Parts: sequence; structure tokens; C-alpha cells
Amino acid sequence: MKQIACKPSVQKRKQLTFLNSATFLAVLALGATLAGCSLQPTYQVPRLDVPAQFKEATPEAAQAGIWQPARHGADAAALDAVPEKWWTVYGDETLNRLQEEAATANPSVEQAVARLRTAQAAVASSRAGLFPTLGTTGSGSRALTGGGTYVNSNNENIARSGTINNTFSLGLNASWELDLWGRLSGQVDASRASAQASSDDLAAARLSAQASVAQTYFSLRAAEAQDRLLRETLANYEQSLQLTRNRYRSGVASSADVAQAQAQYKSTQAQLLEAQITRAQYEHALAALLGKAPAAFSLPATAQLPAPPAVPAMLASTLLEQRPDIAAAERRVAAANAQIGVARAAFFPSLTLSASAGYRNSTLSNLLSTPNLFWSLGPALAMSLFDGGARSAAVESARGALDLAAATYKQTVITALQEVEDNLVAASQLAQEQQVQAEALAAARKALTVAENQYKAGTVAYLNVLSAQTTVLGAENNLINVRNRRLTAVNTLLKNVAGKWKTP
Repeated sequence: MKQIACKPSVQKRKQLTFLNSATFLAVLALGATLAGCSLQPTYQVPRLDVPAQFKEATPEAAQAGIWQPARHGADAAALDAVPEKWWTVYGDETLNRLQEEAATANPSVEQAVARLRTAQAAVASSRAGLFPTLGTTGSGSRALTGGGTYVNSNNENIARSGTINNTFSLGLNASWELDLWGRLSGQVDASRASAQASSDDLAAARLSAQASVAQTYFSLRAAEAQDRLLRETLANYEQSLQLTRNRYRSGVASSADVAQAQAQYKSTQAQLLEAQITRAQYEHALAALLGKAPAAFSLPATAQLPAPPAVPAMLASTLLEQRPDIAAAERRVAAANAQIGVARAAFFPSLTLSASAGYRNSTLSNLLSTPNLFWSLGPALAMSLFDGGARSAAVESARGALDLAAATYKQTVITALQEVEDNLVAASQLAQEQQVQAEALAAARKALTVAENQYKAGTVAYLNVLSAQTTVLGAENNLINVRNRRLTAVNTLLKNVAGKWKTP
């Protein structure tokens, strides 16, 4: 009987091809539809009960604004505030020059810039996962099959010829993972929020470096002022010592008076040496803040402390919206929230569409011909059925990270409030303390003049002069320290409000 091979008709084959294409397109349409799904929780900035005004602000601040989440990036730059060069309020050209140098060479700022570049690259890397990947392959091989030797019945080795085959191929392949449950987009959101936090970290690093330069500069000038004060005091003490020696030779003063005058002179010399050490160390610290070796940096001494700017009477808590560290903490909360959606997506299947096409033949000369063409196209669905609780643990870990980020954000805001309150009261009280200390110095100088005149007249012992001189030196030292502390308080306050308060 004649056998007849049964083959599908051309129409049948077209129908099969059409059905396969329709199925593939249906899968593609379904994946595109589901790609809009997201398992991220709705993001909400942690709620904080922040007063509209600071506790240590003046009563005029009663109409201050309402707290809002800290702004970051371009939003923060758009706020109505004093210029970014906030240190210019001190009116010190040397400080302005140092700040300009630190802006480009401070090591901490350079580290923050590098971290920002890394975070921005992570955003680009995560965004790339949303798009298909395309690659190409090419290969060539030559293989022997069926060759070798075998032993016949007479125990003779018989050589057996094999077949040598050549295989050449050239092709393209593509794959695309559909973002069915928002896993890929969640990673993009998380990395974008992290990059925004890194941008705010950079702003915070710059602000911290600027405040450190200003504070170190003020401390250096205070050390110079103490150095000049001690030099002038030593000159006066030397005259007093010489006068006491002359009176001793004349039999008017005792040897104890000479010893006391000499002890006072030597102890002041020791204080001068200490002030010089302090000044040198502050100069070294400034060099480090400018990114220089101490040997490559020198600052001429002036012993002049700048006058602190007036703190505005109306200082609202909304100034904290400008702080970059608060903005960075809030962005990390957003990044942690996005990671929850990424962890949840692991419970659902992933769909990858793949395709490949190319040419394959045993000879290279006619490789690129139609009979050698091959192609494949189809979806792949993958899902983990059992993982011992790893996915649940990942979700719980993401939730814990969110709670930690939220608590850190709250702590950052509370700490910021405390810092502003501390320096508000310090700036206010130190201004009054400076005035009182200046009055105390004037009184001490007057008492010294009286004691010196009485001693020269022989009506009081040298101990009275010694005590008055010590009081004057202590009062002058205290006045320098109060001025430096007041500058520190105002400088720290400017840092705490991101250097952006409205001038009165």
C-alpha cells in the first residue's frame, strides 16, 4: 500500500502562524497593561508637631509661619532668603576669601560630590532596567566526531576515521523584562530619592564646611587678640617688676613684693606661649579646611574680631525647611518607602520577552543566506514557589528600614529645633554679657589705676596692685572670650537655619 505523507496546507500553516503571533501579542498587551501596577505604599512625610515659632524668639515672632516638610534641590534654592554667601554679613574680606577657597578645595565637600556622582549613576543604572536589552553574538567552531581506534577480535588496534564538522553562526538577541508589579520602577524611585538625599548631603557638607571655616577663623582671631593682650600686659608687668626692684633697693619694698611681681610676670609669659600654640593650631585647622598642607598656608595676624550681625527679631521655625540635612533625611524616608514595593514584587511572577535571530551554517562563505536563517520569539514566566520565608523577611526588613528612616527624620528635626533654641538664647544673652563684661573691665582698670597710685604713695602693699592687675587681665580675657562665644553662637545659628534668614 502506498503511504501518503500528511503535511499541513499553506492555509493551515498561515493560521498557526497567525495564532502564535496573536498569542504573543496578547501576552505583550497584558504585560504592558500590568506594567503600570505598583506595590509601593502611598508615601507620606512623617507628621511632626513643630511650633510655628521658637521658644527663645522674641514676642514679635508670634505671627511666624507654619511648619512644612524640608525642601530639597531646586525647591530650596527658590526660597526668598539672603544670598548663599551668608558669611558676608560679617564684613570681613579675609573671611570672604577663605570661604571662596574652601568652596572648591574642602575635602569633605569633594567627598560629598563623589557620593552624589555615584548616586546619580545608580539612578541611571536602575532606569536602564526599564528598557529592552539588545546584543549580538558570533561564533565559529571545528569539531571531530566518530574518530579514534578500536580493538578487533585479534587484539589489533584498528584506526577509525571520523567526521570533521564546521559550524559558524551570527545573530542578534533581545530581551525585555516587563515591569508587571512595579519592581523596576520602584528601584528607580528609590535610587532617585537616594540621589536627591545625596544632593542635599552635598549642600549640608558645604554649609558645614563654611561654618567650620568661619568658626575656626573667629577662634584664630580671638587667639591673636589674646596674644596681643598678653604682650601688652607683659610690657606693663615688666615695668611694675622694675619699679618693685627699684623700691626694694631703696628699702621701700620687701623681697616678697619682688617675688610676687616676678611670679606674675612669668605666669603671664606662660599664658602668652599657650596663646601662640592655640593660634598656630587654628591656622593649621584652617589649612586643612582649605584642602592645603599647613606648611603651604599662612595667614597674617590682625587680632581683629569682626562684629557679629544682629539676629532678626522674627525668626520663624519655617527656616528649618531650608536645612539640607532635614531635606536629606526626608528623601531617605521616601527611598525606604519605595523599597517596600520592590520587596513586595518578589511575591509575584516576572515576565521576560526574548527574541533572537541570525544565521547558522557549516561554511562561512554562504553564511548570510536565507536557508541558513533561524529565529525564535517568546515570553518566559518565572516565579519562586518556596524560599523558606526569604521574601517575607525582605518585606519586613524594608518596613523596618522605613521606620528607622522616619525616626531618623524626626530626630533630625528635633535636634535642629534644639540647636536653634540653644543658639538663639546664647546669641541674645551673650550680647548682654558682652556689655556687662565691658563695664566690668572699665571698673577693673579704674581700680588698678587707684591701686598703682596708692602703691607709689606707699599707702598700700604691692599685693593690692598685683590683685588689681590680675583682675584687669582676667576681665580683658573674659571680654575676648565672650566676643568669640557670641560670634560662635551667631555663626552656629546661621548654620542651623542654612544661612538663610531674612535681614531685619
